[in-house]
Amino acid sequence: MTQRGGDEPDYRFTLANERTFLAWIRTALALLAAGVGVVALPGRFSNDTGRRVLGVMLVLLACTAAAAAYRRWRGNDRAIRADLPLPRSQAVPVLAVGLVLVMLTAFALVLADI
Repeated sequence: MTQRGGDEPDYRFTLANERTFLAWIRTALALLAAGVGVVALPGRFSNDTGRRVLGVMLVLLACTAAAAAYRRWRGNDRAIRADLPLPRSQAVPVLAVGLVLVMLTAFALVLADI
């Protein structure tokens, strides 16, 4: 049972929801750092355009992860407070496909330099 004595949910559920939000934010920050690093740091890729494309893809994934983190936190908080089932996240498959595209792009850049 999520409700105890009043309208406030059990604090453990709220804290778990916040920890999940922070995990998503850490992922977004890591993607952002990778995107900036790919573009800003001197790389071994001879193709500057490819590095920029890879960096932009990573930054876009970071934005997606951050936005999804907030949306997921807000939806879960509402469900917890209303004692309803948690909503499904649609961001997970989007981020997974995005990361596969990033990996394929990086793989193509590595192959092009061989």
